[in-house]
Amino acid sequence: MDDPVRKLVGWAAIAAPLVHSATDIAELAGGGFSDAQLWLNYAAFLPIPTIMVGLYAAQRPRIGIGGLLGALVYGFAFIYFAHTTLTALEADIPDYSLLLAQQGAIYTLNGGAMVIGGLLFGSAILRAKIFPAWTAWLFIAGLALNLAVAVLPIPAIFQVAGSFARNAGLIGMGWAVVRGIRSEKVSKENA
Repeated sequence: MDDPVRKLVGWAAIAAPLVHSATDIAELAGGGFSDAQLWLNYAAFLPIPTIMVGLYAAQRPRIGIGGLLGALVYGFAFIYFAHTTLTALEADIPDYSLLLAQQGAIYTLNGGAMVIGGLLFGSAILRAKIFPAWTAWLFIAGLALNLAVAVLPIPAIFQVAGSFARNAGLIGMGWAVVRGIRSEKVSKENA
């Protein structure tokens, strides 16, 4: 990957999750959705598929086919999530719980795709040992929290905590790409 593309991927992997986290904070502070919050959320979700492919490409060839599959499935889920943001805007849906109720099983299916794709991607990062391991562990921990909220009777605030952890992992991956950081083991192997 040439340097300008690498930097673009890295900065996008920092910016989009930061904006998404800001929209979650705005949603919590406002007690639900607002038009401005939803438009920013849409802007944050829109580049996720491309960012995931870029993060995969930054780790090639070590990340393998599992990393590509995980990046594609995770990114595909965000195409749907971007759509739900527009749906909330168009239908004037006031909060996440009503959006989830309106979308039903298709939302759950895409949430499952996000978790499965993310777990594939995160585990491929750990095997590739290109990015710092903590980035993958944060990403995986966030997915685990999101899955727990979907299947266990725990407070919905853990959904936001899961998103924050996922986003922190992606931001760390983006920073690793921008800085050209590689894990210590890979750096020693290439020396």
